[in-house]
Formats: sequence, C-alpha cells, structure tokens
Amino acid sequence: MKKQPSISKKNNLPRREFLKGAAMSAASFMIVPRYVLGGKGYVAPSDKLNVAGIGVCGMGKANLANLKSENIVALCDIDEGLVNERGLRKEYPKAKFYRDYRTMLSEMGDDIDGVVIATPDHSHAVITMHCMKEGKHVYVQKPLTFTVKEARELAKAAEETGVVTQMGNQGHSSDDARKINEWIWDGAIGDVQEVHVWTNRPIWPQGIPAPTEKVSTPNTLDWDLYLGPAQQVGYHPAYHPFAWRGWANFGVGALGDMGAHLIDHPNWALKLGYPHKITASSTPWLTEPINGASYPMATMVTYEFAEREGMPPVTLTWYDGGLMPPRPEEMEEGEKLNTTGGVIMVGSKGKLMHETYGANPRLMPKSLADSYQAPKPTLKRIATNHEMNWANACKGEGEATCPFSYASPLTEKMLLGVVALRVPGETLVYDGNKMAFTNKPEMNQYLHREYRQGWSLT
Repeated sequence: MKKQPSISKKNNLPRREFLKGAAMSAASFMIVPRYVLGGKGYVAPSDKLNVAGIGVCGMGKANLANLKSENIVALCDIDEGLVNERGLRKEYPKAKFYRDYRTMLSEMGDDIDGVVIATPDHSHAVITMHCMKEGKHVYVQKPLTFTVKEARELAKAAEETGVVTQMGNQGHSSDDARKINEWIWDGAIGDVQEVHVWTNRPIWPQGIPAPTEKVSTPNTLDWDLYLGPAQQVGYHPAYHPFAWRGWANFGVGALGDMGAHLIDHPNWALKLGYPHKITASSTPWLTEPINGASYPMATMVTYEFAEREGMPPVTLTWYDGGLMPPRPEEMEEGEKLNTTGGVIMVGSKGKLMHETYGANPRLMPKSLADSYQAPKPTLKRIATNHEMNWANACKGEGEATCPFSYASPLTEKMLLGVVALRVPGETLVYDGNKMAFTNKPEMNQYLHREYRQGWSLT
C-alpha cells in the first residue's frame, strides 16, 4: 500500500507554516468572531503549537504546565522512573515518550513545532543546537549554556535558522522588569555607576568533595544519555536528580543558576555590554574544579563595564552563599535586606532596589519614592506567561521577549564570572569582540570544554 503523505506537509511547507497560511485563508471567508463559535478564549486546534519536552521532571514540568493550551505531543527524559513518579504519563496521556531526544526528533519530524529543553546545564547547548538545525522553535531553561563559546554558537544558529528562541528567565516577561527600565531610562536615580546583586543560593549541597563510593545505576535511568557531552563519571545520587547544579561537571553553580534572574535587570536597564574586567573570590575549592568537583560554598564576583550609550562606567558585584552587600542607609529603621536575593542600583540621585525576578522595584530614599512621578509606560507589557509568550511568537503573534540575541550575552556575563573563580583574587581582562582574555590567555581554554566522545555542537 502506498504510504500517504503526512498531514504535517503541504506542498513541501513545514506544518506550522501550512497551518498558519491555512488559518489566514480561512479567516478571509469568515466574519463571525471565533469566540462566538467556540466560547470565550477558545483556541482552534489548527492554532495550537505541537510541543515536545526534553527533561520534563523538574522545571520542564512547570514549563509544560504553562503550555497546556497547546498540544504536548512528546515527553523525553533519561529517567523513566522519575517520569512515572511525577505523573507525567498520566498528565499527558496522548504524548509519546522517549528517552533519547535524537530518536524523538528523527521519528516525529514535522509533528513537532517547538521544543522545551530543561535538562541539566551541561547538555543544553548540544540538544538546543540539534533542535534548531531541525527547524524547531526552542525554549531553553536558564542558564542558556554551560560555556561561553556555546552561548555564542547558539546565538549565531538562532540568527541563521530563523527559529523562535526564548530563555527561561521568566522575570524578563514581568511588568516590574519593564518598570525598572522605564525608571532608570527616565533618570529616576540619576547616573548609575555601582550595582550589587545577591542570592541565597546555593540551596543544594556545594563545597563538598566528589563521592568516591560506587553505586549501581537504577535500571530506569540511562546514565550514558544523562552524561551526554560531560566528562565520564559514575552514577551517584549526589548528582541526580536535583543536586547537579553544584557539581562542575554538570552545572554552573549559584551564579549560573540565578544570574539569569538577577543580573538580567541591571543588564537590560543599564544596557551592559561585555565586561572588560572580572575579578572573583570564594571560599576554598575542596578539589580541582573538574570531573565532579563541586563549586565553593560562597563566591563574590566583580565585573567592570565601560561607558556605553551615554551611560557612565559601572561596577557590578555578585554575592552568593550567604554573602550580601552592605545594607543601604536609606532603608527604613529596622528594615533588613531580603535574604533570598535582590539587586541594588546606586545612582547619583538615589537608589533602586528590587527582589529576584525583578519583583517589587522601589526607589530610595523614601523622599525620592514619594516625590517621583513615573513616566507613562514605553515598553509593551506581556499579557501572558513567559512560556506562552514564546508559543505565541512561534505562531507569528508578537515576538519572544528573551530571544537568544539577548540571552546569549547575558549568559556569557554569568559564565565569565564562573571562569574567574578558577583564579580567585586575580583580575581577568576580557576582550568581548575577540572572546578572549588578553592578560591571561591560558584562561581561554575555560571558555569552552572538550566534549565526551560521540558528542558535538555541530
């Protein structure tokens, strides 16, 4: 029997383009509003995005929950036991299940429009690159990549392929994030030359030696697929499923984790380019930062940025592991800094402080907050959640708020700080145009990593 052409193709057009074109053609014959036909908020099946999730048991589960109005067509995870434990199969009974994302992409082809990638940090880039080259729109959890080179390569591929991209730093879609920009650009606190950023992370084990005992791998877990491009280490529950963030083989520590939620807002508002100097300090490394060693318990990283777009030079300091900046004297008597995390921008006229994700921005001192007249909004507000902003952009409705063109340079800043932790107390001079440390060229090797055999970014 002759095989029938897939419904996902029409005149050799990808499914998503065909559906979009068909919907536009149909609309030309209709004058009845859709909500009359299907009820308020009704979304026709032809308007839904076919979404696959890769890494679905942690943040991926939350991301997919925010995309439930779309078609969740596939779930991919290396840990089938965890998938069952967390009820993913029951939650998405129509979705096909895969362990290997490569098999999923090969078998499902154009039946997938977009992919949500929420694996551990070390495998973000290779999976994302593969998906983009297959023409899939991609939503990737923060941090975008594990290395600086990977961030550059994904941004380049996004431009070349034209797919819709988004990094999962959800605070970037908030109204408060836009208020911060509008206030800074309006001159609410004057010229900003000093920024302090802190977090309560790590909230996972860190500053500990790598485990040495041998542990049997659960038969529901494909450890080789978990490792992906990372260096070979044996399975241990200290690495999977949650605590991988603190291990240098799989995660990028507190700075890589939360910088996307905290550095994001001064980066955006102050239009920060590449830093030209980075200096880090930390509690001691217990072992060399390779092959499973964990990051220090606490770190502090200082970035120096040059003048840009009429703004003065800026020094931005990052604190984690219980370290915090000095308490602003403008705070009310008895008030303490938010211990979970926040940002203070120090200007010539006052200070702006906000919480993690850009939440609850406020001006200090109180007299400034009371007298300041906020400008009319100039930045478009995002009416949906961060994931649906991406999904709508995939369907041609607006633009993604945090595409790789923005997410890549933001990620690079975070990862440069992680590299600087390898030489605590020493200042690295960085040439962003050349993607190179100019005073310590031997540190350039840490702008990327050697992949395990069988894995590649190309």
